[in-house]
Order: sequence, then C-alpha cells, then structure tokens
Amino acid sequence: MLLTSNFEELLNESVRLHGHLCPGQVLGVRMAIYGLKQIGITDPKGADRKKIYLFVEIDRCATDALQSVTGCSLGKRTMRFVDYGKMAATFVNLETGKAVRVVALEEAKLKARDYFPDIEDKYKCQLEAYKIMPDSELFTCQEVKVSIPPQDMPGRPMSRVQCSRCGEYVQDMREVVKNGSTLCRPCIEGGYYRVENKSGC
Repeated sequence: MLLTSNFEELLNESVRLHGHLCPGQVLGVRMAIYGLKQIGITDPKGADRKKIYLFVEIDRCATDALQSVTGCSLGKRTMRFVDYGKMAATFVNLETGKAVRVVALEEAKLKARDYFPDIEDKYKCQLEAYKIMPDSELFTCQEVKVSIPPQDMPGRPMSRVQCSRCGEYVQDMREVVKNGSTLCRPCIEGGYYRVENKSGC
C-alpha cells in the first residue's frame, strides 16, 4: 500500500494485523509514515520493498503498526528487534544508506488533552489526538549512521554450523567458538529456557 493511501486505510490494515485499535496503533502508523518519508520511501510494500530495513526498540503495540505499514518483519529479516524498551524505531534506506531514528515524545500523552479536553478516558483521548497532532508534537527525528553486518541482511543463511555440545544447528554466524569448540549461545551463556525432560515431549 502506498504511503499516499488514506491514513484510515493504513490504520485499518494495522488493526487487522494487531487485533484491536489502540493509541499505540495510531502512533505506530504515524511513526512509520513519518520515518519512511524521511528516508525517501513511498511504496514500502511494492517498488521500494527491498530498500527498507527497520530497527524497533520496543515490543509493544506500535511495533505491529510499524510492521504493517513498512512491510518489514523478523521473518523477512528486514526488521531487527533491539530490546531498549524505548518507543523508537530506526528506518534505513538500503539503497541510499540514509537512516533516521524516530522517537515518540512522552509529552504527546499530555498534549493530547489539549486537542480533546472533553474526552475523559485518557486512552481514547490519545487515540483521537494522535490522529491529528502534528509530527513535531509526536516525534523527534535524528539522522543516524547504521552498519548492518552481512549476516543480518535479508537472504539465504550465510552459514550453518552444529553446536558441539547440544547438537542443534546455528545459522548466520550466531555461534560462539570457545577453546576450539563451536557452541550455540544457550550452551555457553545459558538460555531463556531450562530443559525439564531430556527424553523429549
């Protein structure tokens, strides 16, 4: 869908992906439109789809909206999640190298009340205000330089090796070599899970 599409169409598509309408959806759609314009992308899911790379810094509602508008995703390897807990995203034009980091302003939550003082529910107020507030009241934008290593780019895996401890395979140079052994990160650093039944499910 072109960025020149009706804002409501882009928002509706985002809501279909996310499952419900919330202030984060509105903010994420607005952020995506703003960031893509800054890097010269007008057709993110069509002619420009191979030019975009997106870093997201939070795993909240707005991230689904960013995915919906940009077409970037973890599965396509065009989105990278960096767990900073910040309502921010960096948009990269892979063709030109131009990159901008867009941060949502916390003050926008309070300014929303200026636009709709009669809406008592703060989330409903934010939802409606974010639709019409100027970009300058919603975001800050910085030009940044981003280096994306080849193993993080879209495309076929650059490597695939077996962990010498657990036997599982590791792709895209995520392995760790220690004392001559090739190991996966969970085996060397500890994982987010703990094996309860080694015989399987």
